[in-house]
Amino acid sequence: MAEQDMLEAEFEMKKAYKEDYNQLLPILLPIDSVLSLPFKPKLDDAIKKASIVAEKHQNSKWLDNSYVILGKSRLYLGEWADGLEALRYVYANGRDDNDKDNALILLMRAYIVRKDYSNALGVAEHLSQQPLSKSSARDFYLTKAYLHQQNGEYLTSVAILEETFPVLKKSIETARIHFAAAQMYDRLGQYALANKHYRSVKKNRPNYDLGFYSSMNSLQNEVVLNPKKDLSDIGFDKMLRDRKNDDLRDRVYFTMGLLAEHRRQIPEAVGYLQKAAAASKGNLQQKAYTYLQLARINYESLENFELSKAYYDSALVILPREAPEYTLVADRKRALDNFVTEYTIVTTEDSLQKLSKMNPAALDNKIDAIIEAREQKRLEDEAERAKKALIASQITSVANIPNQMMNGNERRWELYDPALINQGKIDFKRAWGNRPLEDDWRRSSRPLRTLAGNGNVASSDSSGLAPEFVANNTLKKGTPEWQQIHDKLKSDVPLTEPQFTESQKKKEEALYNLGKIYRFDLKESQRGITTFERMLVEFPKTQHKDEIYYLLYLSYEDNNANKTVWRDRLTGEYPNSTYARLVSKSTDDSGNSGNAVKEYESVYQLYTDGNHTQALENIESNLPAYKGGMMEDKFALLRVFLIGKVRGKEAYAQAITEFMRLYPSSIYLPRLKEMQELNALSMGKR
Repeated sequence: MAEQDMLEAEFEMKKAYKEDYNQLLPILLPIDSVLSLPFKPKLDDAIKKASIVAEKHQNSKWLDNSYVILGKSRLYLGEWADGLEALRYVYANGRDDNDKDNALILLMRAYIVRKDYSNALGVAEHLSQQPLSKSSARDFYLTKAYLHQQNGEYLTSVAILEETFPVLKKSIETARIHFAAAQMYDRLGQYALANKHYRSVKKNRPNYDLGFYSSMNSLQNEVVLNPKKDLSDIGFDKMLRDRKNDDLRDRVYFTMGLLAEHRRQIPEAVGYLQKAAAASKGNLQQKAYTYLQLARINYESLENFELSKAYYDSALVILPREAPEYTLVADRKRALDNFVTEYTIVTTEDSLQKLSKMNPAALDNKIDAIIEAREQKRLEDEAERAKKALIASQITSVANIPNQMMNGNERRWELYDPALINQGKIDFKRAWGNRPLEDDWRRSSRPLRTLAGNGNVASSDSSGLAPEFVANNTLKKGTPEWQQIHDKLKSDVPLTEPQFTESQKKKEEALYNLGKIYRFDLKESQRGITTFERMLVEFPKTQHKDEIYYLLYLSYEDNNANKTVWRDRLTGEYPNSTYARLVSKSTDDSGNSGNAVKEYESVYQLYTDGNHTQALENIESNLPAYKGGMMEDKFALLRVFLIGKVRGKEAYAQAITEFMRLYPSSIYLPRLKEMQELNALSMGKR
């Protein structure tokens, strides 16, 4: 009876588990206490009944089975300590070898869920030497394949599965495992073998979604294997017309977008992905991955960084926090926030400086041309919105004809009918958006945009007037309104020497920050190198020159000749700088580890004694000697503390930022982040 309760709970948990076919399917369903929460009464009942045997019938032949059920049920409920103890009891005291093997297989699975792979491998090694029954051998091999899959060892995992498939019966579980094997072959780049398993999915009674996604993935692989394949023969149109695929149309468009991108048809890929996002019906996970693809394409291929940032923002809102990509997406989103700010400054100042070099007449003509282009774009947008509104109103009128008839042909006044009022509000929002109630709705009364923008102001300052009024509302050259906009745009151009110097300073700092964002946040060393080299060309006397030399030195691989070039330039031009000392000395861990400990203890003693200035001098002179050693980040952390004591909060904040940049993998990084937040609070920045 206890076993039946547990089996029923497992069956319900499998039904409730929602697969994410964009991720690698786990070979075995995860043991998740959150997933089991709705079925806790069943599991509690199984525990209660199995406990009767354990407490009152110690001589029963079902004692081992009862402890296995106890252990498994408690694992499902998240009671790990009790569950593991019950399974270990069976292994240590069990009388039935088959029950002991089953307990060890469950114990191995529990270790995998807790990511304790070393203990899981130890259990697997023991089980591999035992004579197992047919069912136990099947469970053991699936669990061992699951272990290697979760540990990222896909080749070993699929090798075990290949030996296991012949003993698996046709079922939806076997179809899932074939799908997981195909996904691992995809990650290994063996697309032909992957397609073999995608085809096997259909032979093992999959549910509709599993069969659909296996077909989609198989189609992608066919295009990779046969680049000349005609996409029109695949049958996407038929899939889109099939009513059974209404809630999967987003995946069809998503696949079409991936295939178009694979063939470097970027505009088509973007179009399909946008259709995928629009077609999503409650499938937020698929929508999130669609946004991620659009963000990546806009960043890598189109270099439309602002739009890429917007897509990352949208993906982050709907992406589950437990998704493997969540942390990476959040980090990239934060990086792009800063990146877009600095990139906008660079492009804006570039444009303004080019305008400043024009003669006055050419500059005036250029500004007039910019205003004309904006005005034309505004009028086009207004006409398009008016056209959509007209179509929407006609559709609404036809739809509301039955509701508009009363007493024969008499039309009921809308303000007497709440339903018509609500329909009118909906139609208005559909045509014009959620417009605020304001008095300055005319374009001439709108706040002016500066030239520093991207040139497209129509989306935020168009009036939304009807087409018949647009002609009368056109901004005309020579009018006071036109001249007002002209003067405002011209005032942004750095025409005087102080203005140009200020523009150069903004651009220099933005380039410097942009290079560091490429190097440390976006992990794009080559773009960082290009940005730093551009900065050295445009600002040869920059105050950041020594640090840029050092960052260029770090950005090249060890076997690249340019690494030596930048090291030599740094040590030659700035021999006494901190960065020169960092690159000119290396640590012999075996010879200097003892000295490093003694030196650290000496400096730390000065710190505890209150001799902060002396300690800081010692640590800054000796830190480069231990570069690359085990103690380097520990020295650097103590230096941060000392700077806070000696040089004040501003220097302290800068030292924290420098530590986080130079030691991104340090174990002290979480502590530094806390220190940074506390320092920001004390400085009144938050």
